Amino acid sequence: MFELTHHKVHDENRQGGVFAPLVSTHPFSTGEASVQKIFYIESYGCAMNFADSEVVASILQDKGFGVTQNLQEADLILLNTCSIREKAEVTVRKRLTEFRRLKKEKPGLLVGVLGCMAERLKAKFIDEENLVDLVVGPDAYRTLPGLIEEAETGQKGVNVLLSREETYGDIAPIRLNSNGVTAFVSIMRGCNNMCSFCVVPFTRGRERSRDADSIIKECKDLFVNGYREVTLLGQNVDSYYYLSPALSIDEDGAVTFANLLERVAKISPLLRVRFSTSHPKDITDDVLFTMKKYDNICKYIHLPVQSGSSRVLQLMNRTYTREWYINKVNRIREVLPGCGLSTDVITGFCSETEEDHQGTLSLMEYCEYDLAYMYYYSERPGTLAERRYEDDVPEVIKKRRLQEVIAIHRIQSLVSMQKEVGKTARVLIEGNSKKSEEYWAGRSDNNKVVVFPKADNKLYKGSYADVLITECTAGTLIGNLIK
Repeated sequence: MFELTHHKVHDENRQGGVFAPLVSTHPFSTGEASVQKIFYIESYGCAMNFADSEVVASILQDKGFGVTQNLQEADLILLNTCSIREKAEVTVRKRLTEFRRLKKEKPGLLVGVLGCMAERLKAKFIDEENLVDLVVGPDAYRTLPGLIEEAETGQKGVNVLLSREETYGDIAPIRLNSNGVTAFVSIMRGCNNMCSFCVVPFTRGRERSRDADSIIKECKDLFVNGYREVTLLGQNVDSYYYLSPALSIDEDGAVTFANLLERVAKISPLLRVRFSTSHPKDITDDVLFTMKKYDNICKYIHLPVQSGSSRVLQLMNRTYTREWYINKVNRIREVLPGCGLSTDVITGFCSETEEDHQGTLSLMEYCEYDLAYMYYYSERPGTLAERRYEDDVPEVIKKRRLQEVIAIHRIQSLVSMQKEVGKTARVLIEGNSKKSEEYWAGRSDNNKVVVFPKADNKLYKGSYADVLITECTAGTLIGNLIK
């Protein structure tokens, strides 16, 4: 994802910093003489969905499946779906309609829906003839091979049961669409925060943390295999908490997120560590001081605010006020000067007034985010907000308010980039620049895209370079290698 503009906004298929859709194209060998079946997978939504697709690929590989980027070659088409925004569901339904035409042309072709949309709309998918053959929730991927066999007999293969234990911690993901440098590592699943606008607690279940040993092993294996950056993933990573007598870091044997972060950082100073997403109420001083202690823990925090109005935050059940959030931002900047900061913002939530909206604008101006993901409110069926509140802000007002938030952020993102000019950035090279193979592209510690000429042929993808920033656009820093 080189040279993405830092004011990328209103992408309703995105949550937590990942853009969608993405087609998985990584070929792999099953170790058998021939692959039995070929599957094609598209992932929509948050980083967790992309990580889950890599788990699914591993499960299917073990059963002799291969993967393709060509729909026409596939025996099985899977859509790993998102329910966070209505637009995401509309996009998936459109794709399923297109796949239904393929099913008519290719008898025996199976189509499956995975993930959050499968969990939320299971009954509808089961009832709709010839649209899907498989409906599999986020905690049921281990049963996918058996469900495929069931679907091949003409029955619907369905499993949407949620689990209080499943973390897929023992499964080594197949890295799909990998650049060979950066990778996602899931550390927990589910969410206990009942934000009134959000479907995640209903589609991904209760929060549970993955075995710390399995996380460290996965990160070590990635480093040995040439990866130089891992992003620790969870719906709310800061609430990670794993009890293990064999890992007695604290007296009670508990592994907190700060403990885990430190252990991953200690794997090697050459392994960069990022994490997403943080809930403001849970990011502690322990985490901030651990970030400060280790140079290879990137100084970048995604801290969703959602609204700048304390009244609206209460309706959203965000469990903090505007003033509390601002104090948390101040604390981050006190402990970690220069730390990159990004956020999520929703405009037009139920009963939002013009005064509430002005509070959001003023908070945006105060926090000066480097990156923001901004949406207007999309009511999701089954959420607390849908049951408790009236979606009473007209769409035209929602969109106008969104544009005002975007306008402020566009100015802030450019100013944020301009502040880097004249400074030196430590860049992890992820590959060639999109625009020219004569340039390397990578990211700085604080998550800004950097491109620079290939002045030294000793550099390679996955190596580090010190780059003097000489100019910028709103989304990219441009510089020259410091010899």
